[in-house]
Amino acid sequence: MPRELGLVLDGVEYPVKINKVDRKRLYGDIEIEAFDESGEPAYLRYIAEDGQTIIDAGGTALATITEDGDSVARNELIPVDAEGKEIEPVPSSFGAVNQLKKATHEEYLSAIVKSVYTLDPATDEEDLAELAEALEGDVIYKFDFSYRGGLQYDEAFLIGEGKNIFMIVGVPAALEFVSLNQAVNLDDVGEEQDLSVDDLDFDLM
Repeated sequence: MPRELGLVLDGVEYPVKINKVDRKRLYGDIEIEAFDESGEPAYLRYIAEDGQTIIDAGGTALATITEDGDSVARNELIPVDAEGKEIEPVPSSFGAVNQLKKATHEEYLSAIVKSVYTLDPATDEEDLAELAEALEGDVIYKFDFSYRGGLQYDEAFLIGEGKNIFMIVGVPAALEFVSLNQAVNLDDVGEEQDLSVDDLDFDLM
């Protein structure tokens, strides 16, 4: 079901509904079924480290433990930055109005896209028409966006014209330019995230 989002530009609020652009709706999907020699459905199983124990799908899980081996609930964890300072979580963007500001084409093109939405008017068609008019001439607006709230915001870009307005959600790419003979170290820095269906689309756009 489309969720309503409040966008503010030059002091004017535009209530809109966002609709996820699903990869399956664009390209379709394929479901693969496996069967054994008797024609019975085959299911995925895991082999434990002992090389003998077979574990059903869903029979394994990740757990966070202390140095003493005690289990810690996820809601008891406190996120901190590289300096050990506590990180203040950000709220969901659906709980308040979101201020639009102009973005450069370089900012938009250097973003790693996570998801794409189309915009529909929440109340009046004229609201969307006025917002579309502000996007004319290849103008791009952006705002901080978080679907459910979390440790940090993503960047949401508004592009389009006429009735076709898109909200592109992504994160800035960390690009490092090197010369032809210059060596570069690729740091394997991963950030643990609470991934969901809304966060895992259009990775390669």
